[in-house]
Amino acid sequence: MVEQDFKTDLHRYLQRAREALLWKLDGLSEYDVRRPLVPTGTSLLGIVKHVTRVEFGYFGDTFGRPSPDAPVLDVEADLAGDWVAEADETRDAITGLYKKAWAHSDATIAALPLDATGRVPWWPAERATVTLHHVLVRMVEETGHHGGHADIVRELIDGAAGLRAEADNLAFTSQVTRLEFRDRVERAARAAAGVEP
Repeated sequence: MVEQDFKTDLHRYLQRAREALLWKLDGLSEYDVRRPLVPTGTSLLGIVKHVTRVEFGYFGDTFGRPSPDAPVLDVEADLAGDWVAEADETRDAITGLYKKAWAHSDATIAALPLDATGRVPWWPAERATVTLHHVLVRMVEETGHHGGHADIVRELIDGAAGLRAEADNLAFTSQVTRLEFRDRVERAARAAAGVEP
């Protein structure tokens, strides 16, 4: 029988998702990391800024361990403010704050058992009490969810896609194969919809 350390597993997946998200910024200009390429206004640096605030909240405020580095968001004045990389906010400042969130979260994860309870202050009272296990699962999902957004945005910018530089985890191995795959998907969609090629 294999003994599992669920906290270590969840923490490892969270860290992989964090690193994948930051990798999406590599090699891009200031404009490219900030520009919206989808109708919702989503940008790569905006995603990082949002996930930073969320991580500080879930692993800090929820467990009575607030960080002095956590950004303050006035949701009544600007609900979407954590999605915008403002002109006076540098890339290094936003990514540096994200790494501070990692350190703060990692300290919470190390200090508490999985069954430790906390209270999510922005959730309805009837479901606000959570465990560290629940929050870890939620942050793995949240970071991976937004990592998927970042993957699409990055692909729209320069075609780069995948999980990480050394192992993209894609089903094709070259630009030619990528284009062939896209054509295959297009042909299947047209055939299913009865659209002429």
